[in-house]
Amino acid sequence: MTDRLSYDVKIWKTTVYAGKRGTTYTVRWTVAGAYFPKTFATSALAESFRSKLVTAAADGKGFDRETGLPVSMRTEQASTSWYDFAVEYVDARWGDMAANGRKNVARVLTAVTMATLKATPRVPELEVRTALREFAFNCNRRADAPTEVQAILRWVQRNSQPMSLWEDPRRADQVWRDVTTRLDGTRVAASSVKRIRRALNPVLEYAVHKQALPTNPLPKQKAAARTKPNTAIDKRCLISLEHTALLLDAIYHRPRGGPRLHAFFATLRYCGLRPEEAVALRVSDVTLPEEGWGELTVHRATPEVGRQWTDSGEIHDNRPLKGREAGDTRLVPVQPDLVKILRAHIVRERLKPGDILFKGEFGGVLAGVVFRRAWKRAREQVFASQPHVLASPMGRRVYDNRHSCLTEWLNGGTPPAQVAEWAGTSVALLHSTYARVVTGQKERVLAQLAVPVWVPGAPE
Repeated sequence: MTDRLSYDVKIWKTTVYAGKRGTTYTVRWTVAGAYFPKTFATSALAESFRSKLVTAAADGKGFDRETGLPVSMRTEQASTSWYDFAVEYVDARWGDMAANGRKNVARVLTAVTMATLKATPRVPELEVRTALREFAFNCNRRADAPTEVQAILRWVQRNSQPMSLWEDPRRADQVWRDVTTRLDGTRVAASSVKRIRRALNPVLEYAVHKQALPTNPLPKQKAAARTKPNTAIDKRCLISLEHTALLLDAIYHRPRGGPRLHAFFATLRYCGLRPEEAVALRVSDVTLPEEGWGELTVHRATPEVGRQWTDSGEIHDNRPLKGREAGDTRLVPVQPDLVKILRAHIVRERLKPGDILFKGEFGGVLAGVVFRRAWKRAREQVFASQPHVLASPMGRRVYDNRHSCLTEWLNGGTPPAQVAEWAGTSVALLHSTYARVVTGQKERVLAQLAVPVWVPGAPE
């Protein structure tokens, strides 16, 4: 059934050892050539254990290559319900996960739990999903769940199938199909499948560690890997410099917080920062000389996750840079015109070195809903007379500012390694993401590769 199961089993007679401290009885057997002994204090216990091995082998049960035990003889953990095991996993790993990771794991565990229920809930499915996602798989809120939520979770616990369901390939395949299918019956995108696997795989590995499963069944779900996720960006989403100027001008002239948001979006567009990195900047993190280029020291990110998922109870999580260790930093150049914008912003907002560079309206961290709404309205205002542009993907997301900046760096001839360093990513990911939008370099590369070629008969 799986790579870790074998049906090549040989069971030997029980050996008896009479020592000074007493007599022991050892059951010996092999699985795929690997030797396994187990010693008992009495002959009855040894023969009982051996008879279970013999019965399992005669019934055609698979034996685990690592533990040597048949599937039917694993510990009580194997009979634990999926719901109880999922709650156990969340409690065990909660402290090691970032807030956004907790949120993603809760979403995936909710989908799997719904797919493994024995019966259809009497309350609306949305209520069950909310109870699971927001309370059952959230250590911060489970104890404070309302009475009606506790009743839903008790029903889920009673109707959750055992962990052994993963050992049946047909049932495991069905669960995987349910999890990777939207509520409207359509298949989720390949990138979503990858994200689900990334969240579910550690859960099943933990099940193997706890001997609730003989092996991780997820690698056998080959259907999930048929379509590779497309990581390349759509060229149509890029924002030209001309359109950037129009959008930033519209944001600057907003009646509320326009100049502040203008400085924020200009930093995204011309420094290629992620939004969660930009909102984490402090005034002391920027070097802004009176003339010439400046520099940003990026060392923290504050993604907006939700206060129910963070240890601090704040909406934003405080994290190291993406893919880097705590305390790691990266330096990003600031072109002279942006230096002037940021200097004026600091003076206008009367900011001190320890202050947040881009504050919200009431002094806290700039909220995602605020800058996303501002960007959307500016886009609607600028492209109101061009419905085809408004309907296109160009600049539809705030993140497209970063894509546009990195594309211009690459098209300008900046070495990919340098762009990757400024952007806080790897060269491999940079190539796979921006390969389709890098243009205008063919002629320059061919000129560099041109060398004299000896032609027969040509004058020397």
